[in-house]
Amino acid sequence: MQIIFSGKHVEMTDALKEYAQSKLSKLSRFFDHVQEVKVTESILRNQHIVEVTLKADGTLIRAEERSPDMYTSIDLVTDKLERQLIRYKDRFITRTRESLGGHKPGEVTPNRVPAPVEEPVEEPIAIVRTKRFAVKPMDPEEAALEMELIGHDFYVFRNAESNEVNVIYKRRDGNYGLIEPEE
Repeated sequence: MQIIFSGKHVEMTDALKEYAQSKLSKLSRFFDHVQEVKVTESILRNQHIVEVTLKADGTLIRAEERSPDMYTSIDLVTDKLERQLIRYKDRFITRTRESLGGHKPGEVTPNRVPAPVEEPVEEPIAIVRTKRFAVKPMDPEEAALEMELIGHDFYVFRNAESNEVNVIYKRRDGNYGLIEPEE
């Protein structure tokens, strides 16, 4: 597992890197297909923010936590990622077994350790509404204006420069983020 560190408005000390690396390396016991981990640490208004993005089997798993202490933020984000990886792994195994006609969810097999009893039972994801709309070409700045006009937190558009479908979204810090497809 490759871990990439970066810092915004904070110097990444060796102690912080080692602490984060020791905590994040433990995630491989829950899911051994983690290829890359990007850790961004920052400070904003006396809050220590840790953002972690995991790349596992082509899936991105992201978590962010903030607290008054950087070490606490690392602990919190690691706990959140652990829960997400367990949930992802359980869904992945369940879907694979169901598609192969294998074992039922929760059934103990020699290669699978049963989930801890204290874990809450996840409800299946229900899509309650579908929208269709024309995706017109525009630049990201124009898409941000459109997003603000309709009052949403994100906006899907076709990038006029690359002709790819992109998503612009409003971040918690009030800035904007752009999601572009990667090949």
